[in-house]
Amino acid sequence: MSALPPLTAVESNDPVETPRRVALLRPDLRPSVRRSSEKFVMAYPHLIIREVILFQIVVIFLAILALVFNAPLEGIANPVETPNPAKAPWYFLGLQELLHYYPPIVAGVLIPGLVVVALAVIPYARINLSAGPLWEGKDEKRTTQILAVAASALVLFFAGFQCWAAAVPTAAVAGAMYLARGGSTGGTWRQAMARLSLPQWIMTWFVILAAALTIIGTFFRGPGWSFIWPWTHMVQS
Repeated sequence: MSALPPLTAVESNDPVETPRRVALLRPDLRPSVRRSSEKFVMAYPHLIIREVILFQIVVIFLAILALVFNAPLEGIANPVETPNPAKAPWYFLGLQELLHYYPPIVAGVLIPGLVVVALAVIPYARINLSAGPLWEGKDEKRTTQILAVAASALVLFFAGFQCWAAAVPTAAVAGAMYLARGGSTGGTWRQAMARLSLPQWIMTWFVILAAALTIIGTFFRGPGWSFIWPWTHMVQS
């Protein structure tokens, strides 16, 4: 800390003149108080530790479920009698549900291939470093037109084959995206949606679509892959 020499008293109407002193303080630049915002962090321990903790929580949760509930296993497999319907494991039932609407080349090759390509390309895109809220700092008219074309094409693609299990969630997510426009001054839910970026909207749409197809294929498909209510199947069995 350094100080200037005392200044002379200034003229004043006060009966007693008091000298004034001006001091210049330098900021503390010691390493202990230095602050810096890191743009990148190491995968270990910032990411790996969190993943290990979450993995342990999921394992404990599944172990508790296995102890409380019995696994829904069927009888011993009989090679002479094929079950009707023959369902794939639950993680493939979404694709099996798509096979009910689309030709095998589309549901079994084209759509899974596009998903795999997208998962391989996304890590090389720098969208996570610059992506902000969908409607923030962008031309709303141009963004609205692009989203309208993309959402309409997807809805028509699904509705053309009467795949309502995919068309309805797509239309619902598109409607929520438009509802988020100008939502920074709205209610709590609208403000939360207004903070979502385009990659987050796409991931939300993908998860909802996959969950809807999997749930329908698991609980709402009976003999001949016909649509049934889950409680009807339970009564028959």
